[in-house]
Amino acid sequence: MSGYDPQQAATWGPRHASVLFGHAAAEKTMLEAWASGRLPHAWLITGPRGVGKSTLAFRFARFLLAHGPASAMDSGPSLFGDAPALPDTLAIPEDHPVFHRIASSGHADLITVERSWDDKAERWRGDIVVQDVRAVNERFGMTAAEGGYRVCIVDAADDMNVNAANALLKILEEPPPNAILLLISHAPGSLLPTIRSRCRRLALKPLDDEGLLPALDRLLPDLDVAERRGLAVLAEGSPGRAVMLAAQGGLKLLHGLLDMVAQLPKPDIAKLHAFGDAINRDKSGAGFTLMTELFRWWLARLARAAAADRIGGTGWAEIFPGETALARRLAAWQGPERWAEDWEQFGRLLDRGESVNLDRKQMLLNLFAALGRAAR
Repeated sequence: MSGYDPQQAATWGPRHASVLFGHAAAEKTMLEAWASGRLPHAWLITGPRGVGKSTLAFRFARFLLAHGPASAMDSGPSLFGDAPALPDTLAIPEDHPVFHRIASSGHADLITVERSWDDKAERWRGDIVVQDVRAVNERFGMTAAEGGYRVCIVDAADDMNVNAANALLKILEEPPPNAILLLISHAPGSLLPTIRSRCRRLALKPLDDEGLLPALDRLLPDLDVAERRGLAVLAEGSPGRAVMLAAQGGLKLLHGLLDMVAQLPKPDIAKLHAFGDAINRDKSGAGFTLMTELFRWWLARLARAAAADRIGGTGWAEIFPGETALARRLAAWQGPERWAEDWEQFGRLLDRGESVNLDRKQMLLNLFAALGRAAR
């Protein structure tokens, strides 16, 4: 699905999130490391997109900047009683001054590194450049404004070009005192081994329904329960992906597409052309890209479920009414091996059309022609 959008994150997102869903174990690991007094200077927070990596990073940054080193609190009994108890959570109240300053990008001891705006091209850069990382060196060269930690969040480390990665490596090799780097990575295998080796790795997994559904209740309160449950299936454990899909109308888009699939082998030609015309009106191509990604995802879901003979059974959650019946009907057309082959074929068909700038409506018609052949 689509990646991180700094402009969108400026008004909502991890910087503003006061709640973290489903990652209590990871939070406990960070809290224990802080309380031990041997806090690693660099963390590599990994996992699929949208599962809460950035939310955890900002949550930890707020905690560190609000409390400072654990040694500053653990001063032993005083004349007036016991020393203050160490915190048992990373949560910081929303009315805390540190929370407000980080939410408004106004804390002097926090620096975030992300893809920056290119004034000349008038767009967000495709990667993090060396100048973005050099700003960390400059900030870390100063004394902490509030006498505690200085924290840097790199979101995402995967976006760094070679020069930026090498510049960050120098900081990791010689970190200043009380400087903490939190690196977000969706694909840690793409990072330099020397970067990975200098960080403590913390892997976040997709949320299960117990963690995801409450998150969607909070993040998408205007949707009805059925829509949130449908998005939970599409999101595969990623609250961020669910929010993106909701914003782009992903549930409605997939429903419309599968509604036409349900009419095969004789689709409603007028409806198919109208759908193609609507796709073509989106000049950015984002709608078509989302449609193809969702459809390829759904075909893979069909092939996996058919191979395991569990369509409608254990582990199968219906996205919207009628989807299970449609999946069973398609599975009866041909075996799961053939559907897996068609998944590859349809993918090549769409990729080839994109590579030669084929009209998107024509690509949609070609796709349904291929599906129609599979239905016979």
